[in-house]
Amino acid sequence: MLKGFFNVPKPQNEPVLNYAPGSAERASLEAALKEARAVVADIPMYIGAQEVRTGKTLELRPPHDHQHLLATFHEGDASHVTAAIDAALAAKADWENLAWEQRAAIFLKAADLISGPYRAKINAATMLGQSKNAYQAEIDAACEFADFLRFNVEYMTEIYGQQPPVSPKGIWNRVEQRPLEGFVFALTPFNFTAIAGNLPASAAMMGNVVVWKPAYPQIFAANVIMQIFIEAGLPAGVVNLIYVDGPVAGEIIFNHPDFAGIHFTGSTGVFQNIWQTIGTNIHKYKTYPRIVGETGGKDFVLAHPSANAEVVSTALVRGAFEYQGQKCSAASRAYIPASSWPAVKENVQRDLASIKMGPVEDFSNFVNAVITEASFDKLARYIDAAKADESVELIAGGGHDKSKGWFVEPTVIRVNDPHYVTMCEELFGPVLTVYVYEDDKFEETMDILDKTSIYALTGSIISQDRYAIAQATQRLRNAAGNFYINDKPTGAVVGQQPFGGARGSGTNDKAGSMINLLRWVSPRTIKETFDSPKDYRYPFLG
Repeated sequence: MLKGFFNVPKPQNEPVLNYAPGSAERASLEAALKEARAVVADIPMYIGAQEVRTGKTLELRPPHDHQHLLATFHEGDASHVTAAIDAALAAKADWENLAWEQRAAIFLKAADLISGPYRAKINAATMLGQSKNAYQAEIDAACEFADFLRFNVEYMTEIYGQQPPVSPKGIWNRVEQRPLEGFVFALTPFNFTAIAGNLPASAAMMGNVVVWKPAYPQIFAANVIMQIFIEAGLPAGVVNLIYVDGPVAGEIIFNHPDFAGIHFTGSTGVFQNIWQTIGTNIHKYKTYPRIVGETGGKDFVLAHPSANAEVVSTALVRGAFEYQGQKCSAASRAYIPASSWPAVKENVQRDLASIKMGPVEDFSNFVNAVITEASFDKLARYIDAAKADESVELIAGGGHDKSKGWFVEPTVIRVNDPHYVTMCEELFGPVLTVYVYEDDKFEETMDILDKTSIYALTGSIISQDRYAIAQATQRLRNAAGNFYINDKPTGAVVGQQPFGGARGSGTNDKAGSMINLLRWVSPRTIKETFDSPKDYRYPFLG
């Protein structure tokens, strides 16, 4: 084995390409889109060294073009969950004993594959499978995913470098960071390819073995992630990718004695049920499992009377409607002072009138389709109920059409009741609810904002008054795990803004930081004494 204290390449955020007309990256991406649409991909599960095809196939179709068959994937059953666990545990000893720099090299190579030869492929897969426009796919699948891997390698070395500061004469104190005793379950969402890749990769990087179950609408890009991991040299069995119904997978995983942790992003209800199940089964496990989860939000924009109306309206349009509002961090409720509302309203209506909605292959479309018919139907119900409510004012949008794809117009409604249903419940779509408050009710409005929702993921204060900024920053300190000043509440960057919230939004373990990686290790303290005592008697006995 090589010996040395190795310095890893200093991580830098992957530059975001602009995909302007005539650019090389645009031509490459358009070719990748055309290539992906030209065939019906056959997507297997990856268990150990095997590509597993069950013959029970389900279809994947672009949300913006549900008449086109993009791929089929092979769905598994309980036997495949067991096989994935067995494959993970079989790989565990060799993987956790591999020198850390060898593990680092695999994920650094994966990052270069993502940002290099696979860039167009993984972006195209994200665009087609998840209906993201080129820019949203670029910042997610290419840049954020590569950033996660590169920065996590840096954080890993920082963790390993944390050692007891004192070793007195004759003693050497040290700490080793062991992987968890068992396997980690990664349960990943549809909306971010980077999250789907990072949740299994961050645990694996620290020497753990993983069973990974992605959300079905994200499988098209998840397959590309697995191809990248394999090409990067990830040994068979370290990450096992399965497509199994959630309750079926949970029944096996959460009853297994070697279950050591879950890395989760998804709904609050699902996460709470998982936590309850783990608690019920706690006596079955070898160790107390690590429970790490991010569960969405009801994210806010609070404008102060001093705020610039253009800044407010831009934050609202970008924060609420990029990727159709399907970001955990998307702005979905806004509190606007009465004095600013006429200008903000005019700006928002102007901007939304200029926005195009349609398929991702047309790069001029700012808004694309929501992820599934179930999501479309849910959003349509809320929008239609608001339109029929005399106490609600429709400011913009309100249309929806699923004849070609799951298209929901960017919709803004104004309510008189700050506790109206769309101010409280997470819709996960392009719907923004605005409450207009009297200018002298800023403090009262902060109290309402803080108590309205169970969530505490992201939020922003927009103000030119530094006292108001300081007041909101303090008063709303528990209302958002990521707090933005004079900006939209979305767009956290790895290495710059560690991401996560508390309350109903999760365990706040901050993806994109060392904090998250600490959850996937179990430290062991080692004290070595060089001149060992040979007599039990202490001087005070004399």
